[in-house]
Order: sequence, then C-alpha cells, then structure tokens
Amino acid sequence: MSGHSKFANIKHKKEKNDAAKGKIFTIIGREIAVAVKEGGPDPNSNSKLRDIIAKAKSNNMPNDTIERGIKKAAGDADSVNYSVVTYEGYGPNGTAIIVDALTDNKNRTAANVRNAFTKGGGNVGTQGCVSFMFDKKGQIIIDKEECEMDADELMMAALDAGAEDFNEEEDSFEILTAPDDFGTVREAIEALKIPMVEADVTMIPQTWVELTSEDDIKKMNRILDLLDEDDDVQAVYHNWDE
Repeated sequence: MSGHSKFANIKHKKEKNDAAKGKIFTIIGREIAVAVKEGGPDPNSNSKLRDIIAKAKSNNMPNDTIERGIKKAAGDADSVNYSVVTYEGYGPNGTAIIVDALTDNKNRTAANVRNAFTKGGGNVGTQGCVSFMFDKKGQIIIDKEECEMDADELMMAALDAGAEDFNEEEDSFEILTAPDDFGTVREAIEALKIPMVEADVTMIPQTWVELTSEDDIKKMNRILDLLDEDDDVQAVYHNWDE
C-alpha cells in the first residue's frame, strides 16, 4: 500500500463532503439511530454509539444535533427502522466496488445502486463477489502537522492500545486495528489529545487497479458521484488507484 496517500484521498473526500454537509449529517444521523436501537442511548455502555459520536464530532456535527438524534432514536418507538444492506459489484476495467447502505426501502435502494453501476458501465454482482479482495479494518488517520507526538512514541502508544499496524506516510500517520479493537484504540488516541482526520471501520483493498483510459475514469467517477448523491448510501469502498 506504499505510495498511497490515504490522507490525500480523505482530504479529497472531505472537500467534496464539505459541499454536502447535509448528506454527511444524514448518514451519521441514521447510524446514530441504528446504534441506539441496537445498544441503547448511553454511549458509556454502547461502544458502537461512542464510535459514531466520535465520527460525528470529527465531521463537525454540533453537539446538540448529536444529542437530539440520540434522544429521538431512544424515545420514538415508531421511528423509521433502517436495514443494513451491502451491494458488491464491478466498475470499469474490473474495479471492485462495495456499497454499504442504511435503508427503509430495500427495493428503492437496490434500484438506485443498480442504476448508478449501469450508468457508469459497471454491474452489480452477487454477495461476496468482490469483498474477498478487501480486508475489514479499523483505520485511524492523523495529519502529521496536527500531531505533536514523535512518530515512534505514537506508534508505541497505538500498538500498546491494541493496534495491528502503524504506517508513516509523507503527510500522515495511519493506524490499523482489528474491527473489534477499533473503539479501544481510538479512545486511547483520543485520550492523548491527538486530533484524528478520520477514524472509522473500513474496507481496505488488498490490491489496487489503475484506470488509464479517460473514458474509464469518467465512468468510474459517474458511478461514485451517483452513489454519493444517494441518501441511503452510507459508504462506498473501491480499489481504484486514484
């Protein structure tokens, strides 16, 4: 994975997202609702909710919006029930794409996702057709400029907290964890008062695919843009080497 600036990708993602803050807040709001229904409204005893609150704060979601979302999910038995659905498929030149969605209407979401793939010259495949090409990991990205701690000290702190791997990039540090250890490691980094650019459980490609034709790049961007515009879509993972 060397040579990949995850931070550059995240900055690119963030810049796009800054133009669509409402979309990010909608995504996190749904994640809060699901976490509260699954594990209750108290973040002290609900680690999933704790992680989502941290994600909300890193996306500058106001505290009162977070609290309102928790109260609404906890107090409204008739609130919308969201189902977690995952789609897998192929983009141009065999690129692998995974789409995570939270939806109250699976038929609508499936149609929208299929439409996004089709319009970009790709196709939705069967469950498991590309996920074997990815590793599910907790991933924490730290901007070097924001981190006052020495790289070796940070690495030892992360590994002591249970991290699996630590990578130093040109502009950032990357900490990788097993999904189950993510919350513990994130909290250890948070306790050190180190700001995190991104902290989430994600799907990391084992290999990357380059797109050399302008047409393929245009098609891939078309798929990603259409998925990004869909409110049901929570996250998109792919192995395109941008």
